[in-house]
Amino acid sequence: MIEVLRAGPLTTVQDLGREAWRDRGISRCGALDDLALMRANLLVGNPPGAAGLEFTLGPATLRFDADCSIAVTGTDADALLDGQPLRPWWRQRVKAGQTLKLAAPRERMRSYLAVSGGIASAPALGSRSTDLKAGFGGLQGRALRDGDRLPLAATTTALPARRIGLAPPDWDATVRALPGPEHEDFSVAAREAFWDADWRLTPQSNRMGYRFAGPELRRERGGELASHGVLPGVVQVPPSGQPIVLLADAQTTGGYPKIAVVIRADLWKLAQLRLGATLRFRPCSADEAVAALRGRQAELDQLRSALHDR
Repeated sequence: MIEVLRAGPLTTVQDLGREAWRDRGISRCGALDDLALMRANLLVGNPPGAAGLEFTLGPATLRFDADCSIAVTGTDADALLDGQPLRPWWRQRVKAGQTLKLAAPRERMRSYLAVSGGIASAPALGSRSTDLKAGFGGLQGRALRDGDRLPLAATTTALPARRIGLAPPDWDATVRALPGPEHEDFSVAAREAFWDADWRLTPQSNRMGYRFAGPELRRERGGELASHGVLPGVVQVPPSGQPIVLLADAQTTGGYPKIAVVIRADLWKLAQLRLGATLRFRPCSADEAVAALRGRQAELDQLRSALHDR
């Protein structure tokens, strides 16, 4: 078991989410920075999609009841294991009874913890991810609280004591996006502003979607849209003219016009953008979007092979 001594402001159990249920009105959920979770899992010998913990801002404190191996990724947050510094993006062996203290990150937003074997909370619809809006998955469908206890998989073992680490992926506040279905309905000035402006992330943001402030995006043509299917990455523009980027917990349908869609390979960057920071959108082609996702998968496959060999 893992005992939660201090849960922090928003800590949840997450894996890679529920991919096959959107037609039933069920959100995908899962780690917002899926790249950080997958890399953490590979470091401790898990499949990339094993369930771990997502910490939003922190700080948090955990105690381990069994020997295991762990990896903390995602941010540059300081971490201490029984008072000794633990290097992020590295595998660390943990003994039963040891305590991990995770500080608030200095620059980014979300940290991830993978444990060898994975978190073994009960799966719901094929995933252990927490759906905060619907109230299921993870631990009772909610954020963790002080005193919670999380089961580890029965196969949890500590890997060899040798420490193995990774360089964190390059991060910048730019995401690639495709023009959305209603892109041409917006004025020329609005389209130019969308691609050229620095968009500030507002406090009215959460795991469902990020709301940005900047130039007003005015739609010139097209009537009211019927409700239609939407996906994480879709950039909607409500009547306020301020864009909303849908994230993993987003609803499955919506009626706002879609000026763009952030590509899947860049969605992880949004997870690490701090409130009040700015973001830019860069146009790309469908071929570039597919190539970026394939390239990311190839990198993960190579990483898994290299870590297995070591």
